[in-house]
Amino acid sequence: MVRNGIDRIKEFDKVLAGKRLGLITSVSGVDCSLRSTIDILAQEYQLAVLFSPEHGVRGNVDAGGEVETYTDSYTGIPVYSLYRKESKRLTREMLKEIDAVVYDIQDLGVRYYTFISTMYYAMQACEHYEKEFIVFDRLNPLGDKVEGNLIEKEKESFIGAYPLCMRYGLTVGELAGMIYEEQGFHFPLTVIPIEGWNRNSIFPETGNLWVMPSLGIPRFETALLYPGTCLFEGSNLSEGRGTSAPFEIIGAPYVDGYKFAYHMNSKKLPGVLFTPAYFTPTTSKHEKKNCQGVHIHVTDSHALCSAELGLALLYAFRECYPKEFAFLPPLKEGSRRSIELLFGNDRILDENVSFESLLEEYHKDSREFYERKKKFHLYD
Repeated sequence: MVRNGIDRIKEFDKVLAGKRLGLITSVSGVDCSLRSTIDILAQEYQLAVLFSPEHGVRGNVDAGGEVETYTDSYTGIPVYSLYRKESKRLTREMLKEIDAVVYDIQDLGVRYYTFISTMYYAMQACEHYEKEFIVFDRLNPLGDKVEGNLIEKEKESFIGAYPLCMRYGLTVGELAGMIYEEQGFHFPLTVIPIEGWNRNSIFPETGNLWVMPSLGIPRFETALLYPGTCLFEGSNLSEGRGTSAPFEIIGAPYVDGYKFAYHMNSKKLPGVLFTPAYFTPTTSKHEKKNCQGVHIHVTDSHALCSAELGLALLYAFRECYPKEFAFLPPLKEGSRRSIELLFGNDRILDENVSFESLLEEYHKDSREFYERKKKFHLYD
């Protein structure tokens, strides 16, 4: 079994002892016996405040739901929201009662899985307000593989806050080290490391228990597909929210599931097969409407190129349903479309840009990013 940073807390007692701590965490912040990091720090150290990212510190808020500031009913510790409508950042007031910010959330290793945006913003706040930052490192469930394109500067947002590839092949501790050096930060940074993790391994090979990092990622297979299928959040197709298989089922009322599954299987994409899907989402897009589409089945987790899969599916839906398929419009006038923020540029909107040219962009950016990230590796 791999030991994450929280499992090694006693070895690094001096890092935490005697300090007033503020913890950024979620439901995935647990040790190997599934004991909450909140409870560990509250009982054994001086945990002063909790900071809640998207989904809440207890994981009870759905995607996009606003998180309130409140008092945790189990510990009596105040919880400050880092997912407010007006801001997603730490303030001077939130930090005045603590010496160090502690971060412990299971990441997916995907650019638009927004817990890492929260971490980046927290590191900026630590630099500005001169606070220490401590990361309980956790394994990357998708391993070392890098896929997809880099986000363009003008497309950066909370959805993609730092110039990373879609699937970036770093642990959160390694990513914190990259951000720290590239941004020229000076605050004290400590990464409590993982023990026993091989960076080429994926989650099922670690011996660890899967704890849903958010409500929309119930299984490892969901996480593996997420770098590609999350792009459908920017389209008028359901990405499977409101079903038992989010990000594994893609479809809409206008799709013929049988024909489309046959079409996708004919492409012989590595590591996946497709079956027709018939579903009625209970929430989100096409709520309570009968939909058809495809259920994606992973046959080889190492061979699967999930970012390429997502791009192939987008192009296929647009090709097969040119009148019905659409990318969602901006939420408000003058803002950017969500697909631009997810994809990282607006070339996906241009129907004259070929699948092959975007795939070549994927390969170029991922090769260059892999070389960039290697100097920040903490594990072999």
